[in-house]
Amino acid sequence: MNTTDQSFFQMILEASPLVQLVIAVLLSASVASWAIIFRKRSALVATRAAAEGFETAFWSGGDLGALYRSIEGRKTLVSGVESIFEFGFREFSRLRKQPSIDGPQLMEGARRAMRVAQLREIDRLESNLEMLATIGSISPYVGLFGTVWGILHAFRGLANVQQATLQMVAPGIAEALIATAIGLFAAIPAVVAYNRFSDQVNRLELRFDTFVEEFTTILQRNASLPRAS
Repeated sequence: MNTTDQSFFQMILEASPLVQLVIAVLLSASVASWAIIFRKRSALVATRAAAEGFETAFWSGGDLGALYRSIEGRKTLVSGVESIFEFGFREFSRLRKQPSIDGPQLMEGARRAMRVAQLREIDRLESNLEMLATIGSISPYVGLFGTVWGILHAFRGLANVQQATLQMVAPGIAEALIATAIGLFAAIPAVVAYNRFSDQVNRLELRFDTFVEEFTTILQRNASLPRAS
């Protein structure tokens, strides 16, 4: 095992400078993708947990005004469904104090505010996903480029040799193939994570849509009540 590890790193050290550069770029991309994966997983788990907790409080039948004040007075950053509720309730309360605003305008303003909050949340959840997609799509090609260059470099060394053997060219080809292996090592986790996270974001977006429609129905009932003078 120890000999294998040494030979692996030895092949990288003996590779051509361009192949070494390709390997360094791919390893950097792999580190970056794993950092994004861990951060994005944590953000999505937190968003789902916060949504479940808020929806439990929202549908418990309590006073929505009190729920809004508890969210507004919180020192931590509000996100997810809570942010959508906060934007919609704030705009609804503000417009309802204006006698010139009729029912349809009141509902349109509240819905627009909720949609703005929803778009911000989706943009936050989708941030850096394009980086995973980029790493997943180009890493195999970057690795392949390093491999092709390494093989060319290996065969170029045989130009002045009268009798070439497999033993002479095999080490150079092995060094070159490392670039392809590292390219796949960087690409596969990025592609898997991108597909998984995209599906989770789509599910959260559907959850946000459902909440906006349900909350709009509740606000429509409240909009028909007499306004405070």
